[in-house]
Amino acid sequence: MEAATLEVPLYERVKFLAIYSSNLDEFFRVRVASLRSIAEIDKKKINKKFDKPPKEILEELISEVHNQQEEFGEIKRNLIIPQLKKEGIYLYRNEPLLNAHKAPAEQYFKEHILATLDPINLTEDGSEAPHLENKSLYLVLEMQNQNKAQIGLVKIPTELPRFFELPKIENMHYYVTIDDIIRENVGSVFSDISINKAYSIKLNRDADLQIEDEYSGDLVAKIEKQIKKRDMGVPARFLYDANMPKALLKFLMQRFDIGENDLVEGGRYHNMNDLFQLPNPVSPLLENAPLPALHVHELDDATALFNVIDRKDILLHFPYQSYDYVLRFFEESSEDESVVDIKATFYRIAADSAICKSLIKAAENGKSVTVFVEVKARFDEANNLQWAERIENAGAKIIYSIPGLKVHAKVALVTRKSVNSRVTKYAYFGTGNFNEKTAKIYADEALLTCQDYLTDELDSLFSYLNDQNLSIEFKELLVAQFNIRKQFRGLVDREIEHAKKGYKGHIIIKLNNLEDEKMINKLYEASEAGVKVELIVRAICRLRPGVKGMSKNITVHRIVDRYLEHSRVFYFYNNGAEDLYLGSADWMKRNLYHRIEVVFPLYDPSLKEEILKLLEIQLSDNVKGSLLNEHLQNQPLASSLNPVQAQLDFYEWLKDK
Repeated sequence: MEAATLEVPLYERVKFLAIYSSNLDEFFRVRVASLRSIAEIDKKKINKKFDKPPKEILEELISEVHNQQEEFGEIKRNLIIPQLKKEGIYLYRNEPLLNAHKAPAEQYFKEHILATLDPINLTEDGSEAPHLENKSLYLVLEMQNQNKAQIGLVKIPTELPRFFELPKIENMHYYVTIDDIIRENVGSVFSDISINKAYSIKLNRDADLQIEDEYSGDLVAKIEKQIKKRDMGVPARFLYDANMPKALLKFLMQRFDIGENDLVEGGRYHNMNDLFQLPNPVSPLLENAPLPALHVHELDDATALFNVIDRKDILLHFPYQSYDYVLRFFEESSEDESVVDIKATFYRIAADSAICKSLIKAAENGKSVTVFVEVKARFDEANNLQWAERIENAGAKIIYSIPGLKVHAKVALVTRKSVNSRVTKYAYFGTGNFNEKTAKIYADEALLTCQDYLTDELDSLFSYLNDQNLSIEFKELLVAQFNIRKQFRGLVDREIEHAKKGYKGHIIIKLNNLEDEKMINKLYEASEAGVKVELIVRAICRLRPGVKGMSKNITVHRIVDRYLEHSRVFYFYNNGAEDLYLGSADWMKRNLYHRIEVVFPLYDPSLKEEILKLLEIQLSDNVKGSLLNEHLQNQPLASSLNPVQAQLDFYEWLKDK
C-alpha cells in the first residue's frame, strides 16, 4: 500500500489515505448497497448467478473492510502522524489542547463555527428523528440535565475547512480538526446541560438511481427526480465510533432506522477523504515534484491544428503532454469559418468546462452542434444535465441517454467545408473523458485524425446515436453493441492459430478492469496454446495468472503511482504485423454488453512506436509496479540495480523524443 511506503513523499501518502477513504464511501453507496438489495431479495434465480449466497458474500466483504480499516488506522497512527510530527507538523488526535491553543480554538468556535450549528436534543418528548445527510459528519452527545441522561446531535459544518491552524510554537505547526474544537466547546450550545462524551457518526446512503422503466416517458425528467431523492436513499453504511456504548448505539439504530447489516465500526474521526485539505506549511519536498506538461512544438508552431492534422495523425499522452491541445481543438472549431458541424459525446464533464464553453460559442456562431450527453454517469448526472441545458439554450442539439444503454465512448467529430466545397472530417478518439480536471491526474491517450476510414465510421456512429433504428456496420472501429466482442475474440483466436502452427503468439492488454468471463476464458485458451499474454490491470481482475494447465503463460502487472492509469491498450503480434488499438472499453460485462464503447486502431508506425514504448516501460516497472499471483494478491517486485518507474521514465522519454 502506497500510504505505508516510506519512499513515497509524506503528503502523497496522506493523499493515498484520502483516496482510499473516498473510494470506500463510493463502494458502500454503490456496490455494497446493490449487494444488500440482492441479499434481501434472496431469490434462487438471482442467487444462482453468484458462487455463494449474497448474504455470505456481504459478510465476507464487511469483514475484509474491517481488516482494511484496521490497517488504515495503524498506518495513520504509527506511520503518518509520527512522520508529520518529525517534519514539524503536529495534528491533534484525541488529546487535550495545549494551554496556548485553548483560547484561539475557542475564539474560532465562537466566531466561525457556533453560528453554523443546529443542535438537536434526540430525547425530547415528541421530537422527530432528524434526517441524517449523506456523507455528513455528526457528533452524538451524551448529556446530563438535572440527573437525567439525554442524547444530543450536532452536525459538523461542511462549509468550513476540516483543519484549523493554531498558533505555531517554536518550530512546530499545529492543526486541529473542527470536530475536536466542537467537542471542546459544544457545552455552550445546550443551556443548562452538561456534556459528558461525544461520539462521531456518519451515514452513507444508497446512491443508485431507482429508475424502474427507462423505455417509457421522459428519461431525463426521471433522472432529475431521482437525483433529488439520492440523498434520501436508504442507509448503506452507518459508521460509528467503536467506543460508543452499546445502549447508545441501539438507541441510534432505532431512532434512525438503521439495520444490523448497516453497521460499520470506525474510529474517533470519519471522512478521512478530508485529508486532501491538510495544509503543507513546511516544504514542497514532502510532495511529488511537479512534472510540467510537455509541449508538442509542431502544434505550438501551427497557426491552426487542422493544418497539422491534414498532414499527419496526432497522438497525445495525458497528463504528460498538455491537455490544452484538446481545448484548442474545440476552441478553433468554434471559431473557424470553415467548420460547419461539430459532434461530441460527453460522459463526465468538468464542472467548469472550457470544452462546453467552446461548443456554446460554436452554436452561437451558427455552426451545427450535436452533443450526446450521458445523464446516467453516476454522481455526474446533475453536472451533465446543467451543461446540456446551457449548450442546448445556445442553439445546439442535445441527445440524451439511450434507455438501457450507457454511452461511454470518448469521441468527437468536426466537419469543415472549404471554399471549393471540399469536405474534410476531423476526429478525436480518446481513452479518457472530456474533462480538463481529471486530465491532469489520469493517464490517458488521444488521437486526432482526418483519415476517411476512421472519420466516416465515426460519423456513422453519431448517426446511430441520433437514430437507433439505423443499421450500421463497422470495419475499422471496434464498437460495443456492434462488433467489439466478435473482433476481440477474433484477434485472440488469430494469436492462438499462429501459436499452434509454431509461430510466435503475443498479446499485451492494458485495462482498468478485467471481469468478463468469456474474454478471460479466451485468454486462458491462448495461454494453453502457447501465446504469451501480458496484462496490465489497474483495478478489478478476475483472471488468475500463472496457474499450471490454465494460465502459465499469463502475467498480470499493476502500477500504482502519482497518476491514475486509465488508458486501455490492446496489442496483438499478428505474426510481426503488430495490430494496436486504443479505446474506452474495459473487458467487463457492462462495457462489452451494456454500453457504447469505441476502440480505434493505430496504423501510423511512429505512433505505434510511442504506444509500444509505453507498454515496454510499464511492463518493466520495478518501482511502482507489482505482479498478481495466482491468488490475485499483489506481489512487489524485487529491487533492481536498474530501477524503472514507468510514469517518470515515460515522461522523460517523451521529453527527449
